[in-house]
Amino acid sequence: MNRKNLVLPAVVGLLAPVLAACGGSDSGSGGGNAIVVGTTDRFTATKDAPAPLDPAYAYDVGSWNILRQTVQTLMTLPKGDGQPVPEAAESCGFTDTGNERYACKLRDGLKFSNGDAITAADVKFSIERARTIKADTGVFALMSTVDTIETQGDREVIFHLKTADATFPYKLSTPVAGIVNPDDYAKDKLRDGFAVDGSGPYTLKAETDGDEMTRAVFTKNPHYKGTLKVNNDKVEMASFADADTMGKALDKGDIDVMTRSMTPAQVDKLSAPSSTDSKVELVDVAGLGIRYLAFNTEAPEVESKAVRAAMAQVIDRSKLVTEVYGTQAEPLYSLVPASVAGHTNAFYNKYGDPSVAKAKALLQKADISTPVKLTLNYTTDHYGAATKQEFEVLQKQLNDSGLFDVTIKGTAWDAFIPAERKGEYAVYGMGWFPDFPDADNFLAPFLDKDNTLNSPYSNSKIINTLIPESRRETDRASDKSLTTIQDIVADDVPILPLWQGKEFVAARDDITGTAYVLNSASSLQLWELGRGVSE
Repeated sequence: MNRKNLVLPAVVGLLAPVLAACGGSDSGSGGGNAIVVGTTDRFTATKDAPAPLDPAYAYDVGSWNILRQTVQTLMTLPKGDGQPVPEAAESCGFTDTGNERYACKLRDGLKFSNGDAITAADVKFSIERARTIKADTGVFALMSTVDTIETQGDREVIFHLKTADATFPYKLSTPVAGIVNPDDYAKDKLRDGFAVDGSGPYTLKAETDGDEMTRAVFTKNPHYKGTLKVNNDKVEMASFADADTMGKALDKGDIDVMTRSMTPAQVDKLSAPSSTDSKVELVDVAGLGIRYLAFNTEAPEVESKAVRAAMAQVIDRSKLVTEVYGTQAEPLYSLVPASVAGHTNAFYNKYGDPSVAKAKALLQKADISTPVKLTLNYTTDHYGAATKQEFEVLQKQLNDSGLFDVTIKGTAWDAFIPAERKGEYAVYGMGWFPDFPDADNFLAPFLDKDNTLNSPYSNSKIINTLIPESRRETDRASDKSLTTIQDIVADDVPILPLWQGKEFVAARDDITGTAYVLNSASSLQLWELGRGVSE
């Protein structure tokens, strides 16, 4: 989200997990009026998605931004960069040489926000619940390497894994592993609506208008016990229809912080050297969010690999970024961002510079008649106001080649996602903010069993050999399995990566803590915000 010329490290090789106790304070400075944070994320409870904030269902950056404030996890991502550290746990670590047995000891005296004691059985219940429900978002797949969960007494939890998984500590830092109270969450059914009950740094009160949550009110949880220092007593997250309306609210002082998603024009204005607006500060963070086109590989329009490869050969990422996002994004030639250990430029290695002639040859060799008629689907209200312009540029590039006859169609997020999961789109645009900052999390969610896109694409070598092999390797930069996976994706093109972008946060000048309000997975850490006095 947004900028003071601060760039947090984004090169994130997976470090070997350690068994370590970590102390911390559950208190912090605060007081005064609530800090109000603006977002263009929309939160709706619909017939197709009635439980948007259930940890066993939620799997987008907006809902995770709510859950990370309210639901506590065994592990958490530290400030800036680095391996996960214990949070609800006092200590966690692998206890065998094969990285297949992971043990955690809970902090003494943990309580849910209602005062109920938390036990190891609650941790087991919470994670097994997500694995049992198997929501169609695919979030449960983050726990796919878990075989069984054992408890010893009230404070010890032992995870027996099906196979070695060096990324498992990261997975325990995600909201799907959040600890929930069995009194509030049924074992085999999602919890509808916007209520969230956990043991995180805040409690949540949702203000709604019909089926939409318009404001999330976070109040400091008096029972919270963990590593996080909470620097305020209350934060309110207000949802806006568009970035321009959100920007005007910041100018008027109706909100204190502006987060996702700002327009390129807003970022340019706030970052210009000539800007005289001394009351607002822009913070930029080296982001790991990516954008891509996804394919329903069973749809008649794109079931031929030649069609997908021809699109990869025609699309000019550099022009796309320049025309739409400027310096706020850069071309991406793999699902894994360039700043993440294990990245390769697989698509550039395969296709080189854009070439209509090469694309035409691919289609002719496969006996594909041209122009190929396609509809590119995108969401109008989830990835920012520039999304429509981005798809207009993609449409023009493909149509100008003479090989495609492309139309574009925009749909609101609450209707877009159910349609995508039902396989109604042949080609559609999506974004990805990592669950955790490791190459595995830019590959497995799209390519493993129970993938988050519900994609019919399945490559047995990736699923059965390469992903398991990569999870055994702690040196991510030299992991050959990761390289091979990226090469296969470039060859088969089930997904076409487009660009990766920076993240920005704009805040009024009396707000502190903005440097760390986004973690290395681009998720909000509202407890970092304070008012008036810097740390």
